[in-house]
Amino acid sequence: MTDKINQLSGKAPREIAFDILNDILEKGSFSHTVMANTLNQYQYLKKQDRAFITRLCEGTLERIITLDYLLNQYSSVKVLKMKPVIRNILRMGLYQIKYMEVPPSAACNEAVKLTKKRGFTGLSGFVNGVLRSIIREPDKAKFPEESKDKVSYLSIVYSIPDWIIKGWLNQYDYDTVKQMLEGFLSSSKETSIRCNLNKVSVSELKEALTQSQVKIVDGEYLPYALKISEYNYLNQLTPFLNGCFQVQDESSMLVGELSKAKPGDYVIDVCAAPGGKALHIAETMEGSGHVEARDVTQNKVRLIEDNINRLGYRNITARVWDAFILDEESVSKADLVIADLPCSGLGIIGKKPDIKYNMTTEKQKSLVQLQRDILKVVTQYVKPGGILMYSTCTINPGENEENVKWLLETFDFAPESLEEILPPGLKIATAKKGYLQLLPGIHGTDGFFIARFKRKV
Repeated sequence: MTDKINQLSGKAPREIAFDILNDILEKGSFSHTVMANTLNQYQYLKKQDRAFITRLCEGTLERIITLDYLLNQYSSVKVLKMKPVIRNILRMGLYQIKYMEVPPSAACNEAVKLTKKRGFTGLSGFVNGVLRSIIREPDKAKFPEESKDKVSYLSIVYSIPDWIIKGWLNQYDYDTVKQMLEGFLSSSKETSIRCNLNKVSVSELKEALTQSQVKIVDGEYLPYALKISEYNYLNQLTPFLNGCFQVQDESSMLVGELSKAKPGDYVIDVCAAPGGKALHIAETMEGSGHVEARDVTQNKVRLIEDNINRLGYRNITARVWDAFILDEESVSKADLVIADLPCSGLGIIGKKPDIKYNMTTEKQKSLVQLQRDILKVVTQYVKPGGILMYSTCTINPGENEENVKWLLETFDFAPESLEEILPPGLKIATAKKGYLQLLPGIHGTDGFFIARFKRKV
């Protein structure tokens, strides 16, 4: 173990950050998985080094379009024509110069060192030249004029593909879209958590977190929702290990809140991993009834089981089951079905920025069909008079409002108004129609869609 640590400790934080970004940008790995696995591997690093790695990786990743646009105005070789190692070193260097409190000369020198260390000594002069030009002439690069080309302006300034911008401008006014984009860029700085009220009160959890030097702010709408920051490693927090809270965005908590599960209910969550909504509902049922949290693989079910054991709930179990396959034994048995289905994820790009670069309109269309194929199966589990909660973490009418319309036209369900059960401070006009679209930068949460239906008797 000591030999491994000594071997790993030979890597400087910037080199570790480069490896993370290279895995994501060149190998197609998922950002949240690579980040979590790498930071777990380097637990021995100082808190400030881990924070530097996290910020450099997340920041570079979320600003790729902006960084590439700027680099192309200083470099004789366009970014996409560069060797992968060189373009990612330049992206990291530019991000430090433009967005971090790093001396520009240090960012440049470290980029040159990393270039040489990765075997590209012959290109170290090129890296040095590009970054030095940026330092000398910071105002040379000009963004598109907002008044002349709003789509290009928003795309480049906020680093969002233009096809996504165009889609949102078809749904919302310009100022709303701009607020959403600003919300994405500020959304990844805190971790949203739900207090496990079965173990501690909110005040007790706050006190325990404060003793661990964690910064805490209240959530937007729910009294048991908190946002934490300035901690080093989640698994080193005693309140987390003791099951006093679950990591979960407040938008996701609203699914459980608006489900209004009753003590004694039988609940099926058809795509549950890692289990946040199912666990929340089990908590609200005060230890009675039963929640069955399902997902398609043993690995996903194991994640749910880990959280069940940590939080200490007894009225919930996890089960491997493919949501596409009808479970005959569950037909018309559930008081409540939670269908938080696979989606394009465009509501959470503030936390998983690689999503915006990998999603396409074709993938979105295929996801709509996938969602409908699952709904054809899982709607059968709802008993007459029972409730179906449909949700996604995206901002796309095809996966959201159009699926609501399709479901009501296809199955024997009616919309259930959310207006009277929304928490104080949350007002959305469509709630009376049984659904709501939460927007980052507007509602203080992830981009999230929730709809509530009642099966006709």
